[in-house]
Amino acid sequence: MFALNFQSPNHEKLLLSRTKNCTIRLGDIRSSYPESSVVDITFGKKFSPKKKLYSALIDKVSIKKFSQLNTGDLDHQNPEIKTVEELHAFFEKIYEKSISLDDIVTVIYFSEILED
Repeated sequence: MFALNFQSPNHEKLLLSRTKNCTIRLGDIRSSYPESSVVDITFGKKFSPKKKLYSALIDKVSIKKFSQLNTGDLDHQNPEIKTVEELHAFFEKIYEKSISLDDIVTVIYFSEILED
């Protein structure tokens, strides 16, 4: 089983409140996260133990240029980020490198799997 891991404390809060149901990742990683696959949503820093928050189903995966992201993508990724420019600045911070608006991103929508 694959995991979608998140490292930002703000993302953990959004995931736990079920406000975040999309992640945007740099590069074309659709082969790692095919639609209809089950993943664990986890939180933790690289090379550290991870906390499983819940299991989710990958609903939709699309590949876009960074500049093609729309307000729906942004809102589901992080409702506090309102523009592509704000997300671009955030990505340069977390990836610690220069990112072009022509760079490819993978947009992954997911939904929690509820257990009885």
